[in-house]
Amino acid sequence: MVAPKKGKNASAPSRPGRSLALILIAIVALTGGMFASGHTTPRLGIDLAGGTSITLRAVPEAGQESAINKTNMDTAVDIMERRVNGLGVSEAEVQTQGDRNIIVNIPKGTNSEEARQQVGTTAKLYFRPVVATELSGANATGSPSPSATGDPSDKASDKATDKATDGQDKATDEGGASSTPSDAASASATGQGRAASDALKADPSPSAKASDGASPSPSGSAAGDAKLQQQYAALDCTKAADRAKAGDGSKPGDSMVACGQNSQGQWQKYVLGPASVDGTDIDKSEAVLNTQTGAGWTVTMKFTDAGGKKFADITGKLAKNQSPQNQFAIVLDNEVVSDPYVSQALTGGSAEISGNFDQEEAQGLANMLSYGALPLTFKEDSVTTVTAALGGEQLKAGLIAGAIGLVLVVLYLLIYYRGLSFIAVTSLLVSAGLTYVIMSLLGPTIGFALNLPAVCGAIVAIGITADSFIVYFERVRDEIREGRTLRPAVERAWPRARRTILVSDFVSFLAAAVLFIVTVGKVQGFAFTLGLTTLLDVVVVFLFTKPLLTLMARRKFFASGHKWSGLDPKSLGAKPPLRRARRTSRPAGPVDPKEA
Repeated sequence: MVAPKKGKNASAPSRPGRSLALILIAIVALTGGMFASGHTTPRLGIDLAGGTSITLRAVPEAGQESAINKTNMDTAVDIMERRVNGLGVSEAEVQTQGDRNIIVNIPKGTNSEEARQQVGTTAKLYFRPVVATELSGANATGSPSPSATGDPSDKASDKATDKATDGQDKATDEGGASSTPSDAASASATGQGRAASDALKADPSPSAKASDGASPSPSGSAAGDAKLQQQYAALDCTKAADRAKAGDGSKPGDSMVACGQNSQGQWQKYVLGPASVDGTDIDKSEAVLNTQTGAGWTVTMKFTDAGGKKFADITGKLAKNQSPQNQFAIVLDNEVVSDPYVSQALTGGSAEISGNFDQEEAQGLANMLSYGALPLTFKEDSVTTVTAALGGEQLKAGLIAGAIGLVLVVLYLLIYYRGLSFIAVTSLLVSAGLTYVIMSLLGPTIGFALNLPAVCGAIVAIGITADSFIVYFERVRDEIREGRTLRPAVERAWPRARRTILVSDFVSFLAAAVLFIVTVGKVQGFAFTLGLTTLLDVVVVFLFTKPLLTLMARRKFFASGHKWSGLDPKSLGAKPPLRRARRTSRPAGPVDPKEA
């Protein structure tokens, strides 16, 4: 006897135990990973955790108004994002506002203050030769100390000498021998001066030391610039107002005055020559712990082909000078962030800056070198500290609204579906648990932070998940109305319910994906959460809801159609089982040909 073939609508044997075991293993693994990582709560965004909001306005340089365009603004946003992420500050929001403003939201965190400083440092990066430098302020060499009676401060001179000898950064050829300072490098950093134009000419001769006790000043062609001399003499880098004005209006091809802090945290003032290397000439920069040579933390630089040639040329010329004119200043936002010295041309397209760096200093300098060259100049319009109080109140209101909505959904399920509501509520709890665990893991993994729009997305997901249960339950009830018993009704209803659920979730996920792509900032948090919970809805329905209903259908309470099960055939208006009509018996006798 040949067994009949299965029809198209026949369902394969269901194995609910495997599906439930699979989702249980996934829940246990994810929960274990959450506790093992130490991140047992989701990361909060700036509106919930607080932080700093910075508004930057693009300022056009003389005759370059057209430079403020969408392309350059988008490039600036990308660079600022990489600056902040280079410090390990995740979930910082960087976005344009209007045609010339950039809003930077930095959540409260370990490196948020460093990130704010680097994002606020928005000018272009340049390498400039040092013409002259000295300690600035009341304790500078040759200047009276506030407590002195007119005698120069010898201690300041000693500290300046330490800066030039022990604390000063040193540039070396990466992969080659370290450059050792020239004999004059051990001289006081406050003692020399030579024209920037001369320093950039071929084969400059070493400059003469200044007389003891004399303050350095620009000489040569720079000395002929009376305005530059006056700026240098009057500059007091210990004053914030003077630091803000230093270098204002200077172009890359001009000499300028600038301020910077030495390794002891003291302010120094500089006369700097025209820019020799642009920040865009740097291809990559990294902070490296050099254990082989014992140099500690160093900063490596890799230049572009054109940048390597420029750097080799300028270092070759500077190496022929005495200190401080064998130094080049790394200038960012008109402030000297480092001033390493060289004693030989650094060729090969790469170099290393070594000095008394700790890890934080080395990483900060490497980050500036890598991401310092913005296509536009920005002015910091406002800096606002965002507290979590307002966001906390809004979150509380949102959670209350979500709880009310959830309670209403549960009440509806209890009243309308009765016993089936147990399956629906349990599925909602599983979905909520998976969402929480995955959000907690995504914080340290991809930098996901939970903000108010993301919470709204999670609340909306309650309706999406409940809708999937309702679709399946109604399909099962339709089968019972057709006169079928519960177990075959569960299996026959699943293929049609499955198609409807997949189509519905696909539309929701597609909407979330489009919203995530075309929007920026916090709206992306809503889209991401909506897309995530939609995917989880599919997982929960396939691996938990359907298998659980299959198991419950084997229980007498549901299988017998108890009136509180939600599957009572009588209350559902079920039809009696379909039967074939009986043939009517005919009496024996001849058959009428018309009836044959």
